[in-house]
Amino acid sequence: MTETKARVGEEHPAPKTAVAEAKSAVAGFLNAFKGFQDDVKISFQQQEERMTMLDRKTMTYARPALSTAVEDDLSHKNALAAYLRTGDDDGLRGLTLEGKAMSTAVSADGGYLVNPQMSDTIQSMLSSTASLRSLANVVQVEATTYDVIVDNSDVGSGWQSELSTLSETSSPNINRISIKLNDLSAMPKASQRLLDDAAFDVESWLSQKIATRFIRAEAAAFINGTGVDQPKGIMLPAKVANASWAWGSLGYVATGAASDFASSNPLDCLVTLVYALAADYRANAAFIMNSKTAGAVRKFKDTVGRFLWTDSLTAGQPATLMGYRVLVSEDMPDVAANAYPIAFGDFGAGYTIAERPDLRILRDPFSAKPNVLFYASKRVGGDITDYAAIKLLKVAAS
Repeated sequence: MTETKARVGEEHPAPKTAVAEAKSAVAGFLNAFKGFQDDVKISFQQQEERMTMLDRKTMTYARPALSTAVEDDLSHKNALAAYLRTGDDDGLRGLTLEGKAMSTAVSADGGYLVNPQMSDTIQSMLSSTASLRSLANVVQVEATTYDVIVDNSDVGSGWQSELSTLSETSSPNINRISIKLNDLSAMPKASQRLLDDAAFDVESWLSQKIATRFIRAEAAAFINGTGVDQPKGIMLPAKVANASWAWGSLGYVATGAASDFASSNPLDCLVTLVYALAADYRANAAFIMNSKTAGAVRKFKDTVGRFLWTDSLTAGQPATLMGYRVLVSEDMPDVAANAYPIAFGDFGAGYTIAERPDLRILRDPFSAKPNVLFYASKRVGGDITDYAAIKLLKVAAS
């Protein structure tokens, strides 16, 4: 048998069985890799389907978008939902909150979050209530106090002849009224199980709870506030008969009866009240009274039997009394001896509400387990800034 020798440097050819095994291994690897690719594709598809379902659910329970940037709006909403339900603030990092007034830091242990939609909802509800807020001068400030400079006097003058000596006249007086901003807070709670329910609209629930609490507290303080850790109400200053009025007090007009309106000509006191206010203020003046007082005044008629109270023919517009707007505020006192059930004046000039525009929310999952507390706060103050712009009706004989 002839022997075949390999040349120097040439390897022996591989047996056919080794080549077949290598091809089989490569084919197996390719099949396995293809299967892995298919699994990855399926996982991605499933993840996309889940995200699509979450987006639809989020849109279903969302309020109407307040931002023109839909993606940013959904990012805010998803971040807020995650924060309120679980305390996860990862979604907050890198988000730019709308408006300088609503920007605030988020600390690592829960921190503060201001959601533009939530703040707008609460502010809308506050403005739509029967509160002095709808008549007063409302300003937004960034400081802890708001100072109003008031010139409550005039420069003196006098007539003189051509050759007479000019004597010194009186100089104007300048006063400063400082309105302190006080903390107004609410702390509703919810169980963690309720927050974990994906169908629960956390934002609407929280907004309604906070708005209800803030509405009641503000409305009461603007009328009867003591000025101690709360606004100064319009009923706080000293009250004197209008004939003896001086700056720093409110002038009043009596009803003419000790414990009610006068039995004869009950309208006379209202006419006197209107004209106790200077003409410059009457152009923008309004009445404030509660429902019980309004129910009594609404029955008053003039000498020819016409009601002085006129209901509005347009939805959402207030009724008028003697041609002036009427605000029904339940925090005004009832008709009783020595009470002041009706205020009349230009409250835009006479009362100022100062507030910081931001709303802070702190999530506390520890203090009331298994419930989660939501501490919400804002800063607001109020005070009379023109004592000549407001007059009161007192239930008294004189």
